[in-house]
This record gives sequence, structure tokens and C-alpha cells, in this order.
Amino acid sequence: MRYSQALIPTRKETPVDAELPSHRLMLRAGYIEQLTAGVYTLMPLAWRSVRKIEQIVREELDAAGAQEILLPMVQPAEIWKLSGRWDHYGKELLRFKDRKDQEFCLSPTHEEGVTDLAKRHIRSYRDMPKNLYQIQVKFRDELRPRGGLMRGREFLMKDGYSFDISFEAAEESYKKMYNAYTRIFKRCGLSFRAVEADSGNIGGSHSHEFQVLAQTGEDRILSCPKCGYAANEEKAEVKRTVTATTFEVLADTPAKVEVHTPGQHSIDEVAAFLKIQPEQSIKTLVYLADGEPVAVLLRGNDSLNEIKLTRLLGCENLVMASDSAVKEVMGAEVGSLGPCDAKIPVYADLNVATMHDCVCGANHTDYHFMHIEPGRDFQAKAIADLVLAQEGDACPHCGEALQAFKGIEVGHVFLLGTKYSEPMGATYLDAAGDSHPCVMGCYGIGVTRVLAAAIEQYNDENGINLPTVIAPFQVIIAPMLMKNETVVAAADKIYAELEAAGIECLYDDRDVRAGVKFKDDDLLGVPYRITIGERNLKEGLVEFKHRADADNTKVAVGDIVEFVKARVRADLEAVKG
Repeated sequence: MRYSQALIPTRKETPVDAELPSHRLMLRAGYIEQLTAGVYTLMPLAWRSVRKIEQIVREELDAAGAQEILLPMVQPAEIWKLSGRWDHYGKELLRFKDRKDQEFCLSPTHEEGVTDLAKRHIRSYRDMPKNLYQIQVKFRDELRPRGGLMRGREFLMKDGYSFDISFEAAEESYKKMYNAYTRIFKRCGLSFRAVEADSGNIGGSHSHEFQVLAQTGEDRILSCPKCGYAANEEKAEVKRTVTATTFEVLADTPAKVEVHTPGQHSIDEVAAFLKIQPEQSIKTLVYLADGEPVAVLLRGNDSLNEIKLTRLLGCENLVMASDSAVKEVMGAEVGSLGPCDAKIPVYADLNVATMHDCVCGANHTDYHFMHIEPGRDFQAKAIADLVLAQEGDACPHCGEALQAFKGIEVGHVFLLGTKYSEPMGATYLDAAGDSHPCVMGCYGIGVTRVLAAAIEQYNDENGINLPTVIAPFQVIIAPMLMKNETVVAAADKIYAELEAAGIECLYDDRDVRAGVKFKDDDLLGVPYRITIGERNLKEGLVEFKHRADADNTKVAVGDIVEFVKARVRADLEAVKG
């Protein structure tokens, strides 16, 4: 492709509303153009990279026995009501009515659609296993889309689904997809971790996320350097030294005393005011569990894991109570809350069970209690592990201190079980003629997000620096003087020979200054550049440079094609393993 014929609208200025490097660089390099909030046009460079990612996905999934289909993006409300998600998915599901006043949605994921398909065509145990996938545009009406392709409302996703006769067989399908995903992200040239994760709205018994490691990632990953255990922050378990599920009361703790703490609302403020450590105070949080208020107690320096609380309560919907709701049920404002004489159910973390002579809110604005003894001054409906794991906590398997990383989720695999097949009637007959629901798995990859995550991982002060395997082009040919016939002739010849050899070239044939070419070429994320200048040509040489290298390498004109082919081939082979 000749640069003069390509649509590459680069920008010199940095977009002020773009916070993430990938968002800034894709706008500057002409990869994407925003149509409206959270909706982007993929320009030619981005689309070339996305198609390469798609091809890797297809090759690995096909090799693992999956079959590609294409499901309708517009789906009728009926199948979503059968699964129970029509009312529970939330406002991210874009619902609408057609001219006949029938309800539909733009599907953000296709569990319902594919389960309905399986219901129509899977009759017997002989019809399984089946593994189906698609690569399709999705739409989720995100409240605050951000980060360009990182969290948009419209995006390209690969979603796949397996159907098996038993949980044991489904586990085998799950393992195949887990291994396929591992190969996919390795082939994309990414540094990543597969971590245990919560299943969220999709549901199922267990799941893993594939996280690209990047300092700009919005997810926190905790990993054990000794045994390899890894999980996202919400799912991560720790080896708790505290196991008591009842309060052990100390008899010599003084009676509680109410003290005035004017304007002191945070744990740190109260601790400083009362001259105690934060871990000597009890943090009281109020949540609504399926609309019913509950109080949650933590040690002052701990953070709540909402996933653990949701499991403990067995609720569908958990949200933090608003300030007005807190005032109504607790009788005090946030910052002065406590469990004493609370009129709502109280749940405590294990660490609270070991606390004595501590401080908590008095449920009286600007007042706190001192000398609180759990079990004497208040009770809890349950004491359980509710804290969010953090760096330095003990690994649940080997006890080694966990390390923290930041990551970007690019893939997720779920073992769904019968969450969708049972309510939607996707059943099969076994050898004895008895009916059973199909056991399902679900497997997603954010294809456009993979590109954004790769740019988060591969960039520098000059621009994008993508791995060869997913870069839009493999080589840029940059002649320095387009008015010099000798230079242009050499560039034309190298371009033609590389193209004939299957090397993807961007020929920068613009009649602009060398500095302009170099600046733009570095921005675009193409890994190799061949610079052709009059002085070097007189010696029979051209300059070759990898995007990440500081210096050029001089190569004989007659050798440059084989030299480039060897470098590109080595890059592509390296990621295959």
C-alpha cells in the first residue's frame, strides 16, 4: 500500500479528552474516529490489525473443534425472558420495540440466542459435544464509555458456547477453550495472565479471565510467585489466620462510652482524633441486598469484597445504600454509623471477631463509641470472610505473600452448567431415553479490546510499537527524496520484491521532509522501517531499523529482501512457541 493512497489521518496534537495511551495514540495515528460517545469507526490501519487478531482466533478455535456461525444481533424479548435476564441485565441492555410493538434488544452477548438454537437442533446425547462461536459487533449501553476501544458501547467480540452431556464432559470442553485462549494471546504477542474470576451476570460455577498486564489496567490481579495461583482482586482468596465465627468477649473491657467527634467522618480522621490506630476501629457499611438494608462490619483498614458479601447473602442485586437511605435506616449520617442497636441485619468479617476494646460509630451524627466489645455491645447474624484480598496477604494454597499486578481483561471463559439450558428447555435424551438439560460453557474475547490492550502494552514516547504478528503492516519503506529518480527506483524495486515475497509493506511515497516521515512512521506501530537515501545507495546500502531500536543497521541493497523476510519470519515463529 502506498501511503499517498492510504487513509491515514494522523494528528500532531494530543486529544485532550483521551486519558489512556491506547485511546490517545489510536486517535493520533488515525486508527479510529469517534462517531458518537463510545462508538468508533475502525480506520484502515486498525481494521488490518483487527483482522489479523480475528484470523488467529479462528485458526485456534477451529483447531480445537469449534465451528463458526453468525447469530442475529437483534433478538426477541421472549428468549431473554425465558432465561430471566430481561429484567435483571440492567440498562446496558438496549431494549426497543418494532413497528408491531414487539419487544427486542440489541444483544450484548448471545447465551439466549445460541441456547435457543441448540434447543432446536440438539435432541440426543449423540448430538454432543458441540462448540459454536461467532465474531460479531455487540452493543452495550455503557453509562460512561471511556478509553476508546477499551470500554466502548459498540465493539467487536468473539463469543463461543459449548454443549455437553455432563459436567465432566463440559469440563473437558472448558479446558480445550482455556488452552486455545492461552495459545491465542501468546500468538498475539501479549504478556498476559489467566486468573480465577467471578462469573458476574453471565453466571456459572467457575470462570477464568485472561488479563493483559499493563500499568494502565483497571483490574487488579493478585498472583503467587511460588505456586502460580492467580485471581482477580474480586475473586482472590487468602489464607486467613482468623477462623472464629463467634465473638469471644473479654470481661475486662470497660463499658462503652459515647464521645463527641465533630466533623470527623472517615476512619483515618476518627482514628487521629481519638488517638488510636485505624485497625482499632470498626467500619460500618450499609448495603441494599435485593432492596433490603444490611449492615456490614469490617476492621477499619480493610476493604469489602462485594462478591463475597453477595454470595453470603444469596442475593441477586447488591448496591451501596444512598446517603438518604442510610439516614433513614440507621438514624445517622455516613461517618457516624455503628452496629450497636442497629435495626437491620448485621454481618461481620472474620477480623472483627478478634477485635476488643475498639471504636465504632454511635448512630448519632458526629458521635462515636469507645470501649466497644463485639459480642457484648452488639451481635452479628453471621461472621464470614468478607474482605478484599490485597498485596502481601497469604496465598490460599501455599501461604506465600501475594503480589499485585494491573491488567486489562481481554478474554473470559465460563463453565455455565445448566443456567440457560434448563429454563430455556435445551434438553437431550440419554441412552435410556431420559431427558436432561445440556451442560454449557461460554467463552468470550473482546477482539477490538485486544488491539487496545496491545497498544497499552506496546507504546513509547514516539507512538505505537505493535508486535509484528498483529501490526497493520510489517515494514515501512521510506525513500528520503521522492524527486530523486535513483532513490525512487530503488524504493519501487524493494517494494515490489517484498510484496511478491508476501511481506506487508507501507510505501511512504509522500514528498515530505524526512523528519515528517520518521515522526509519522514511528507513530503508526509498524515494526520495521527501510530508509533509502542517496548517499547510502551510492555505496549499495539501505538502512534497516526495528521500531524499538535506537540505531539503524546498514544492509546491502541486494540482501535487503531476504534480510527482512528472515526477521519477519522469526517474529512470527517466536509467538507460536
